[in-house]
Amino acid sequence: MSDDSENVLESTPGGGRTPEAERIEPAAPEEFGLVQVWWGDGKGKTTAALGMGMRAAGHGYRVHLLQFMKGGASSVDAVRGEYNAIEALPGMSYENLGHYGWHGMADGSEDADHQAEAEAGLERARELLAAADDADLSAPLDLAADPESGVHMLILDEVLYAADRGLIGEDDVRELIDAKPDDLELVLSGSHEEPTYLEDRADLITNVRKVRHPIEDGQRARQGTEY
Repeated sequence: MSDDSENVLESTPGGGRTPEAERIEPAAPEEFGLVQVWWGDGKGKTTAALGMGMRAAGHGYRVHLLQFMKGGASSVDAVRGEYNAIEALPGMSYENLGHYGWHGMADGSEDADHQAEAEAGLERARELLAAADDADLSAPLDLAADPESGVHMLILDEVLYAADRGLIGEDDVRELIDAKPDDLELVLSGSHEEPTYLEDRADLITNVRKVRHPIEDGQRARQGTEY
């Protein structure tokens, strides 16, 4: 093998070797600590956040998903596929503080109930951030422990929708970021409206833009893709 070929292999992930799955053992990330924001009118914001959570858990990091807004609807089964997958994955956990239906829609749900659930989600997020601040995130964490023992990555799914709809305040979201410990990776998702109020707080902001969506042709949510 030529020197040039060896240099190319050395500079590629895995040194050019095909990656193989390894047993998941508790570990600590070396470079966590950023704030990520995923917004837009396209499909895939939660999917992207869950993908990162799965990847982090695969390295032995402790991950927790806290969902706002998603309390179910007539088009979605009671059990979401991601919940089943998370249950089978060491180091990743979830909880849902959404209310049935969708805020502002004529679906039989009360807006006051959505407000109460969003406020409860905000308080829970504060608790989880405080717990992470008390933990040593530079060290491996017990993968089976409750999130109150600390997590390396916290995903606040649909929190931006809650702020966009006035169920919680924009300042509340900013304060969550300000309360984040340095080594915690914080992921925020949701909202079709650009969260300009986070431009001075986030390290990564991604606009998931819709070009075409099957819902425009009457396609309802499908098991295995939307839930």
